[in-house]
Amino acid sequence: MANYARFPVAFVRGEGARLFDADGREYLDFLGGIAVVLLGHAHPEVTRAVTDQARNLLHVSNLFHVPVQSEAAKLLSTAVRGGKVFFCNSGTEANEAAIKMARKWSADRGREGVHEFVVLEGSFHGRTYGGLSATGQPRFHKGFEPMLPGFVTVPFGDLGALEAALTDRTCAFMFEPIQGESGVRMHPPEYLQEAERICRERGVLLVADEIQTGLGRTGAMLACERFGVDPDIVTLAKGLANGLPLGAVVAREEVAAAFGPGAHGSTFGGNPVCCAAAKVVLEALKSPGFFEDVSRKGELFRKGLCELAARRTDIRAVRGMGLMLAIEMECETREIAQKCLENGLIVNATSGNVLRFLPPLTVNDGEIRQALSLLGASLPAGGRK
Repeated sequence: MANYARFPVAFVRGEGARLFDADGREYLDFLGGIAVVLLGHAHPEVTRAVTDQARNLLHVSNLFHVPVQSEAAKLLSTAVRGGKVFFCNSGTEANEAAIKMARKWSADRGREGVHEFVVLEGSFHGRTYGGLSATGQPRFHKGFEPMLPGFVTVPFGDLGALEAALTDRTCAFMFEPIQGESGVRMHPPEYLQEAERICRERGVLLVADEIQTGLGRTGAMLACERFGVDPDIVTLAKGLANGLPLGAVVAREEVAAAFGPGAHGSTFGGNPVCCAAAKVVLEALKSPGFFEDVSRKGELFRKGLCELAARRTDIRAVRGMGLMLAIEMECETREIAQKCLENGLIVNATSGNVLRFLPPLTVNDGEIRQALSLLGASLPAGGRK
């Protein structure tokens, strides 16, 4: 089915931040499977863990205890400063679970009718009906209406609008610390801290969608840490198993108590093979200096993008944090992404006029400099100063 507008290339092998097609041509991957290949392609420890696990046990269902799943959950809970963990298969499933959990938490407290979510314009929370209904971009709704009731969208960056939207029916405020699909859009300074303060005063839960921003992408385990915000529920996926399908919800213990046996579930969620891969990822994130190195490389990349922007008239802005960066152009960027691909650099065009960069966190300095050179060679000649 034609769900994706695919580029005319097929990759057959990966190694670190590089991909290779069937003819042996090499490409520098600054998309990372849309932030999924966190430790790079064919990471040897991930490969070893996956194959070892596959030799022993592929699946038993969640009717039984799964030791490797428990180990991965413990690592994840510790990494995000505590909380109970629910594993699923993807980001949108994680958001579905978070929506159900918050509503159930509210219902368990006898708060009849307190079920609404306030969400942000420009947000993207997935393509299942719950995640899609929470998504603050009408273009994704078109043709699939009606959306599920109970989601109130407020303008991006407007604290007054957020405060006005919180009513006695509001259960939770759901947000991305940085809006990825909308073009790596950053909140105004202090917005998230003030939003948390307002929500706490109103008894409203904070649900952080860290599916793209989490797991070290911004130079911290969670992007919320970078903004001084402590959510009640966090959703994760993307790079959690470095390319295998695994999503997770991490919730404060009292909120997670809303889910008892039978309240929610997943047949494949927390699959032993995926959890074996996740253990390697989570152990890597614990390595001394890992996050600091991501921040340093992010600054190297950002500086290079800013220098490129200074030499051009068609780059409006450089934005992002850590190794989640973007440039906003004066023009549509789909053809530029195609030109980058022709030159051996994989990037992503999003939000019409934005180029998004999400390389593996293990990318090295030389690869960043090479990517900047390839990007510069791929931009339109007319945009040079």
